[in-house]
Amino acid sequence: MRLIEEFLQDLRYGKRLLTKNRGVSLIAIVTLALGIGANTAIFSVVDAFLLRPLPYGDAERLVMVDSQQRGQSMGVSFADYEDWRRENNAFEDLAFFNLRWNANLEFGKKRKHSI
Repeated sequence: MRLIEEFLQDLRYGKRLLTKNRGVSLIAIVTLALGIGANTAIFSVVDAFLLRPLPYGDAERLVMVDSQQRGQSMGVSFADYEDWRRENNAFEDLAFFNLRWNANLEFGKKRKHSI
């Protein structure tokens, strides 16, 4: 019983402190809310992409085919994909996706190369 009484006393003391300095309390609550929200969002992304298995049967058999020149990925055009799909005799099925995106990380300067 003493443990519960001490816990309730701590709660009353915390409530008194929170109502005494409302500005500091508001900043602390907003900071906690933002931190919890960001943590939840990041975990949701990690869970969806890294922790859960892929939604395909025999996911360990998936391969990615790419076009390379001098060791650098050149990406695959949709026309190449259509040719590969039509002439495919090695894979059960093919699907197309594009991970390439271009970004200029230097504001106000002329773009030298894409990432």
